[in-house]
Amino acid sequence: MLRTSLFTQVLVALLIGVLVGRLWPEFGSAVQPLGDGFVRLIKAMIAPLVFCVVVAGITKAGDLKAFGRIGLKALIWFEVATTIALVVGLLAGNVFGPGVGMNVDPASLDQNAVDEKTGGGHLPSTSQFILESLPDSAVGAFAENSLLQVLVLSCLVGAALLHLGQTKVPQILPFIEQAQEVVFTIVGYIMRLAPIAVFGATAHLVGEYGLGAMTTYAKLIAVCYGVALAFLVLLGLALKVVTGLSLWKFVRYTREELLLALGTGSSETVMPRMMQKLRAAGCRDDAVGLVLPTGYSFNLDGASIYLSIGTLFIAQAVGVDLSLGQQITVVLVLMLTSKGMAGVPGSAFLALSATASALGVIPAAAVALLLGVDRIMDSMRVATNLLGNCVAVFAVSRWEGALDRVTAKKVLNGEAPVTPETPGVPKVPAAQEASAASDADAPKVSAAAETPNAHDASAEK
Repeated sequence: MLRTSLFTQVLVALLIGVLVGRLWPEFGSAVQPLGDGFVRLIKAMIAPLVFCVVVAGITKAGDLKAFGRIGLKALIWFEVATTIALVVGLLAGNVFGPGVGMNVDPASLDQNAVDEKTGGGHLPSTSQFILESLPDSAVGAFAENSLLQVLVLSCLVGAALLHLGQTKVPQILPFIEQAQEVVFTIVGYIMRLAPIAVFGATAHLVGEYGLGAMTTYAKLIAVCYGVALAFLVLLGLALKVVTGLSLWKFVRYTREELLLALGTGSSETVMPRMMQKLRAAGCRDDAVGLVLPTGYSFNLDGASIYLSIGTLFIAQAVGVDLSLGQQITVVLVLMLTSKGMAGVPGSAFLALSATASALGVIPAAAVALLLGVDRIMDSMRVATNLLGNCVAVFAVSRWEGALDRVTAKKVLNGEAPVTPETPGVPKVPAAQEASAASDADAPKVSAAAETPNAHDASAEK
């Protein structure tokens, strides 16, 4: 198992990292580049992969309006999910009071520590966020790894290919599909380094911060992780109702990716593999290519839970009692600020500082109370964000008739074959005719929209 199972390799690396960081903290802090290097390699593949998947998905679906409906339904799902996460977090913060009794003097806190963490940055305004999602350079969107800008470019290219048709540009779509396979193969190579990356990231975390924060902030950590688990149960129920699929089986199906994301503290490291596994599990290419990357900016369920509980924690710690109206203000402010968090250094502290400023009753320096525990919360945020986005892909796909439930159930039950090129990833069927026969909600296939290179008949209309 240690030789063939990525899950076992990552788990062993995680345990060794904790041990090394605990026994030799200086050495543990020094091996951080192992994790950072892996993250950089994966990020280099994300933009071209998203571009290829989205363009291929639009052209195979043959209907730009359907793609627009998927985007709209995804945004609706994201807004509802993050709002529920914020409200559940506030309810738990009021019930359990993680900061009650700390009696911290705000004057004793160092505001400069928060500024150092955020690097003097700021969260973009709503208009700035929308403007920055539009590319001003085709090359720049890829160079800066801006997913929203890459998505916009992908939609434009996909729309152009639909308009021109296979007769005018017969070689473009096969080239994009072949480039997609090349990217997936490169990701497979990089994934072999995952255990080394998890070891470096874990050893650095334990060596740098130690295990003392676990006892100092035990109640806050327990509340956040408990709420995240309860929220995942709600997501599982929603997934069961909407699609009939089991979230637990999906967790088991993606256990390698989830453990890697937890070990590195980054959900971006597993985006390519998650896209591949969601496609293999019966989700149509256009739904996967649009919903999952967009969710990384708009559907931060775990971060929403942390921000709402964190706001109450710092208020309770400094002895500020927030009224119902002020807590509603917290929800409204965080609904806006959380959407611009992706990719901004120290974004959680910027969002908390903006919330404290909006309320006007919490000292800005009180945000520094969370500096010692923020990194420990990464695991909760990463797992919840990632699973929330994957559930959104399944739900929106089912909502739009872009989910092959027969294939999904076979894959999640472990009944699908595995490709030798990418161990652990079920093979995408050459033709999924079962979708139209078994799922009454699936779109019908019309001969007019067929493409000679399509590999998924259920994705065509």
